[in-house]
Amino acid sequence: QLQASGGGLVQAGGSLRLSCSASGLTFSRNGMGWFRQAPGKEREFVAAVRKGSSSTYYSDSVKGRFTISRDNANSRVYLQMNSLRPEDTAVYYCAGVGMGNPISSAYFRPTTYAYWGQGTHVTVSS
Repeated sequence: QLQASGGGLVQAGGSLRLSCSASGLTFSRNGMGWFRQAPGKEREFVAAVRKGSSSTYYSDSVKGRFTISRDNANSRVYLQMNSLRPEDTAVYYCAGVGMGNPISSAYFRPTTYAYWGQGTHVTVSS
């Protein structure tokens, strides 16, 4: 199971740090990702990190503002979000790849992920 937390209400330009804790899976062997879904829109990729933290991936819309990191010792993945904008408002989901080592492009697709958390709400006011 994946449990996301850290969402809330923040003004534009502010920061939030999302956290996702994992249980029931071998966390260190899982690539991890963050997705988000705004009302009336499809779920979209935000960021991902390979299981060995050797590579990270970001959507163009968050590159330079968001940072994904992982703590394998504590089975957690984080999303540090800076310079937040109203268009970042969404429910944020963490996800785990499961078995395997996907190619880079696969990390951008929600179908790559076998495990999903329940989501945490982020609202950015203008």
